[in-house]
Amino acid sequence: MKRRGAGEREKDVKKQKLLDELGESRLPYLTPKDDGFHQLWKTKYSKLILRTAEKIPKEVHEEVQEAFLTLQKHDCFFQDLVRIKGKDFVTPVSRILIGNPGCTYKYLNTRLFTVPWPVEGYEINYSHPEISKACKALIKLNCYLHRESIQALQEQNLAETKGMEDSPVIDRHQDYATSITEMGSIPQDQSPSHVPENDHSHLKERTSYNLSLLNYMDPQQMPFLKQEPYFGMGKMAVSWHHDENLVEGSTVAVYSYSCEEPAADIIEEKAPSGRDPAVWHVGLKVAWDIKNPGLAVPLYPGDCYFMLDDLNMTHQHCVLAGLLPRFSSTHRVAEVEFEWLRQFWFQGKRYRKCTDWWDKPMAALEEFWRKLELMTSLLLCEFRKEEQAEEQRNERIGCLLPILEERQELRQDWLARCHSQLVENLPKDEKPECHPYWQEGDASMPLPFNLEDIIAELRSLLEC
Repeated sequence: MKRRGAGEREKDVKKQKLLDELGESRLPYLTPKDDGFHQLWKTKYSKLILRTAEKIPKEVHEEVQEAFLTLQKHDCFFQDLVRIKGKDFVTPVSRILIGNPGCTYKYLNTRLFTVPWPVEGYEINYSHPEISKACKALIKLNCYLHRESIQALQEQNLAETKGMEDSPVIDRHQDYATSITEMGSIPQDQSPSHVPENDHSHLKERTSYNLSLLNYMDPQQMPFLKQEPYFGMGKMAVSWHHDENLVEGSTVAVYSYSCEEPAADIIEEKAPSGRDPAVWHVGLKVAWDIKNPGLAVPLYPGDCYFMLDDLNMTHQHCVLAGLLPRFSSTHRVAEVEFEWLRQFWFQGKRYRKCTDWWDKPMAALEEFWRKLELMTSLLLCEFRKEEQAEEQRNERIGCLLPILEERQELRQDWLARCHSQLVENLPKDEKPECHPYWQEGDASMPLPFNLEDIIAELRSLLEC
């Protein structure tokens, strides 16, 4: 099995150290009804910005919320089979990735592939006109959040220049929505357009979202949700984390929509103190810190929040479940990485519910992979020739052997993941396929799927 990275092990150590220090106690956290909430937000969480629903154009709400319901109607949300600490899990949240054609996003060792939103210069065939309309609505939301993110960053920069720490503390009796959305606001005569052009370009790069990860969860269908472990904030839909594989310093923008009418059979939970368990919240804490209180910010239908600049790295966030179903669209500037072919087929045939766009790129990628297998086979033939100088041969084997060992390790890892017990509970078109895969002795393939014998042969040649 593939070894876990040093970064992942370091996180485990930090988490265990934090839990050991806490023991049976819980860290304090604040909500809008607590004294000091706004002051804490301003001093420790100032790079979290909230835009309440009434501040957002009505047509944005109408189109995006219709898009959520359309994608749900067409069964486009999927629970992902992910791997955490070497174990397989099915996520409680259902997701779909929508964004620029050819983009992917990897989290918890599973790579998602975008259902492309309409971009000029690309021909995209959708399985249904309603899915096409939904993708159009989401790219419009993406453009809106991009503009809002640039403005928020510009306002923050101006506020820092003017000395935001000297601004008066917001009165706790002031209207909650107004106080939060106006934090760091600037006078009308100091328009963000006065920001130097080079700074504007830098801000644009950090807010040019190339994809959105859409989420859906009905807490009433998920009775096994984990309790938040550090502050006692209640049930979590998404545990504490940093968003992974993003361009450094890039902003994350989130549109949140929870159903407004409670179902008749929902049993309401009551809490004497702390956050309202009926309302969805985003929780924030300073990463691996026990000195500063946490923050729980309520999210009402249509609210947006922005994690500006490096907040995603210096802080961790979680999503605290309410009682009603919730959709969200989380817009990100994702890095482009390698390792696609097996990841794609690990998703089964789910993407064809929405589009056939990935068929051609994946066929082309597989053809390149087959050529790589052939070239590896030809190189092995050269190693086996006796007339080759031993020193030169050993040098070449020393270069190839680690690559083959990693290839073998990854193949066996994916083979095991595709045959996880959890796979049996997935719908047929979502079941992972171990592809490319072939049986021993397949004459059409230049190399066996299992490379153990070849690796052993190369090791023996080095020992001669």
